[in-house]
Amino acid sequence: MFFERPQSGERAILVHIELSSDADSEDPRELEELALSAGADPVEFLTGSRADPSPKFFLGAGKVDELRALVRQHEAELVIFNHALSPAQERNLEREIQCRVLDRTGLILDIFAQRARTHEGKLQVELAQLEHMSTRLVRGWTHLERQKGGIGLRGPGETQLETDRRLLRARIKSIQKRLEKVRTQREQGRRSRRRAEVPTVALVGYTNAGKSTLFNRVTDSGVYAADQLFATLDPTLRRVELDDVGPAILADTVGFIKHLPHKLVESFRATLQETVEASLLVHVIDCYDEERQDHIEQVHAVLREIGAEEVPSLQVYNKIDMLAGQSPRIDCDEEGAPQRVWLSAQNGEGVDLLMDAIRQRLSGDMFHDTLCLDPSQGQLRAQLYAQGGVVTERVDDQGRISLEVRMPMRDIRQLLSRLQIPAERYLPEPVH
Repeated sequence: MFFERPQSGERAILVHIELSSDADSEDPRELEELALSAGADPVEFLTGSRADPSPKFFLGAGKVDELRALVRQHEAELVIFNHALSPAQERNLEREIQCRVLDRTGLILDIFAQRARTHEGKLQVELAQLEHMSTRLVRGWTHLERQKGGIGLRGPGETQLETDRRLLRARIKSIQKRLEKVRTQREQGRRSRRRAEVPTVALVGYTNAGKSTLFNRVTDSGVYAADQLFATLDPTLRRVELDDVGPAILADTVGFIKHLPHKLVESFRATLQETVEASLLVHVIDCYDEERQDHIEQVHAVLREIGAEEVPSLQVYNKIDMLAGQSPRIDCDEEGAPQRVWLSAQNGEGVDLLMDAIRQRLSGDMFHDTLCLDPSQGQLRAQLYAQGGVVTERVDDQGRISLEVRMPMRDIRQLLSRLQIPAERYLPEPVH
C-alpha cells in the first residue's frame, strides 16, 4: 500500500444499513459470505436504517458512537460496510473510530487480489485496485500535503501526494498497455477458433453457483472449486468433444455478483470477452438458493453491461441433490429446443443430459438427408466417410450410391466448396 493505515487484522465488524432511498439494497448474508471469503472473522453485525446516508460518516452520530463502542469491546481491527463509501466517508470514519474501514468494493477487490493466479488476472486486479485507490490516497498523506523544504528536502516542487498520484498514473498506464497486449493475444486465439468454426461454450452465473465444479465434472480438470464466493477468478478453457458437433471449447469464467464494481467489469473486459463472443452461454443457477431469481436478474444485468445479452443461453439449475424430490431432467420450449437442465454437478447426476442439451443447441443447423451419388463421385463419398457423416449406405444394380448423411450443415458446405461441387446440387436453399 502507498499509505500508512491502522494495523490491519482479521477480527471484523460488519455494518449494514437499510436505506429507504435505496430500492435495490444489498443482502446482509452476502456481506458475511464475502467477509469469510476474504479471510475475516466477523465478530459483530451492526444494522440500522436511515432515509439517506450521512455525507460525513454515512451513519448517523448515534450509530458512529455505537460502532466505536463495538470496536473497543471486541478489539476489532477492521470495519466492513455493505455499501459503497466515498473517500471522505472512509477517511472520516477511520479518524473517528480509530480502526481500518473498508467498503463493499474494497472488500471484493481484496478477494480478487487473493484469488488471482495467472499473470493476466493479477494485472487486472492491480489495475482495478489502483484505480480505486487513486481517489483514496489523501487520507494516508494528510501530514505530507505541504511541499518539501529545507536542506536535502528540496525536490521537484510537488507534494508527496502529487508524487504518488503521478506514480500511480504511470503504473496504471503501464498495466493498461500490457493488458492491451493480452487482449490482442486472446483475440488472435478467438479468430483462429472462428476460422476453424470451433464453437465456444461459456459457463456464467452468480458467484458460488457451482460453475467450477460443473466444469471439472465435464472436462476432468482440476480447476480450484470451493464453497466460497469468487473461488474462480482466472478463466480456464478446455476442449470437449460433442456428438454431431465435433470439438468445442468450454470456458469457466469469473462469477458475477450484485452491483459488481464497475472498475472490475472494466478491468476484466479482456476475460469477459470470452463470454461476449461465445456461441452459447450456460447460465449456472443455484436452485437451492432462496435468492435465485434475484441472482438470475443480476447475472442478466452484468451480461447487458458487457454486451453479451444477445448470446443464446441455456439455463442449468444446479444442486438438485439439496432439494427433496428433484430428479435430473431437461425442460424444452414449444419447438423442442432445450431451455433448462436440472442436475447436480457435485455427484454428476444429469451431467449427461447437459451435454445432450448443449449438443442439441449447437447442432441446431444439422444436415440429415440421403445423397444419391454416381460411381464417379468416389472422392465425395470418401470425404463424407472421413468426416464421420455417413449413417448408412446402399448401392443399386447400376452402381449408384445412396448415402444417409448426418453432419453439421457448415461441415458439408465446406466439404462441397473444397471439392468445387455446387452446394445447391445437394443442399436445400437457405431460408432468409
